[in-house]
Amino acid sequence: VQLQASGGGLVQPGGSLRLSCAASGFTLDHYAIGWFRQAPGKEREAVSCVSNTDGSTYYADSVKGRFTISRDNDKAAVALQMNSLKPEDTAVYYCAATRRLYSENENEYYSWGQGTLVTVSS
Repeated sequence: VQLQASGGGLVQPGGSLRLSCAASGFTLDHYAIGWFRQAPGKEREAVSCVSNTDGSTYYADSVKGRFTISRDNDKAAVALQMNSLKPEDTAVYYCAATRRLYSENENEYYSWGQGTLVTVSS
């Protein structure tokens, strides 16, 4: 599965962005999807993921209450709605897919999209 992440950009603190992860020629409803991010000089970390079975979700503590992961109605994409953005959310955001159970462990994912840069700055 080839993934495409989009929606990044420059936003002021407190602002919102909506990232989208889409697959070329495939729907994503049979895949668990994870969003990960990597800030400059830091290791990549899990942000959020959504199950491919029961719709369960995971959020990192740092984004709980601010970010929401969702599948669109035709399962063609998975969105990450990011509200109340903070400068520490600045990172390259990646989406990834797996047919395994959803997990915050990036090693469980085997299809990755290119990253999209999110910059939160005034």
